[in-house]
Amino acid sequence: MFTGIVEKLVEVVALDHADKGTRITVRNEFDDVPQIGDSIAVNGVCLTVVDNEGSALSFDAVYETMERSSLGDIVPGGRVNLERPMRADGRFDGHVVQGHVDGTGVLVARTAEGESDRLRVELAPGLTRYVVEKGSITVDGVSLTVTAVGPHWFEFVVIPHTLEVTTLGTKKIGGKVNLEVDVIAKYVERLLEGTSE
Repeated sequence: MFTGIVEKLVEVVALDHADKGTRITVRNEFDDVPQIGDSIAVNGVCLTVVDNEGSALSFDAVYETMERSSLGDIVPGGRVNLERPMRADGRFDGHVVQGHVDGTGVLVARTAEGESDRLRVELAPGLTRYVVEKGSITVDGVSLTVTAVGPHWFEFVVIPHTLEVTTLGTKKIGGKVNLEVDVIAKYVERLLEGTSE
């Protein structure tokens, strides 16, 4: 389980494409090198470390993951958000994040609000029912609070610190982002469906 509190913003070193997926290699900036088999959220997508050369970490992403997430848009020299899973004795700072991306959205507006930025993301109609004002959502692995909701969009405000230490600081209009909605909302919906059986 993750919390949506990004630990590192790191450079993508290499992408090695194969028939059934892509090996993603990023610069390792953790003091303690993650071990092979460890899970790490990469832009909000839970991936497994398959190689750790000390200065670099590699992950294998299957074709479906690359197609159904914004990982298909990353390039060498670009940067990604990394978060290791929360320890059982750790402090819970964000919200419950699984690293299971529900879909992608597109950044359609960005306006300055003092030193912060208000971002608007357009999302697929199937996800809108899970997004509520003042609720939690994960955007590229970042735990955020929804500030406004429309028919097919939602907004959130990003403080200067988050702009500096995550991909949200440099995301361009038209850029794709990974979205994970609040898992509690999905479970509640499923339980309510069961009452009609």
